Amino acid sequence: MMARQQNTKESPSARERAIDAYDSARERTQEQVDGSPLLALGGGLALGALVGALLPRTRAEQRLMGKAGSRITTSARDAFDAAKEAGREKLSELNITRDAGASAVQSLIDGIGEAARSSGQAAVDAVRTKG
Repeated sequence: MMARQQNTKESPSARERAIDAYDSARERTQEQVDGSPLLALGGGLALGALVGALLPRTRAEQRLMGKAGSRITTSARDAFDAAKEAGREKLSELNITRDAGASAVQSLIDGIGEAARSSGQAAVDAVRTKG
């Protein structure tokens, strides 16, 4: 916003338009997360599980942990599977489906596009009214 205040006589730069679009998208995303906290939680859990699965186990971990590490890994997988199943059951009970999640994501994408179009149009309108 500071850049916008310094450059009041010229048309908004690409940077300014990008900042405005980012701000709008961030606000829209926050509204979506506030409206669907369980979907956001599920997405966060899935992302965390994915990152954890992708991180390789080091030799030092394998050497130090040995059989205990295998037991911990097995227990962690069992706990993850139980949590995943309980989560699925709860989401099903609340009628939160994959289709609802896809719809929320599509709504977010549409909102970002709408914010970008709105920002661009506001920039054009501002230039026209000053010109």
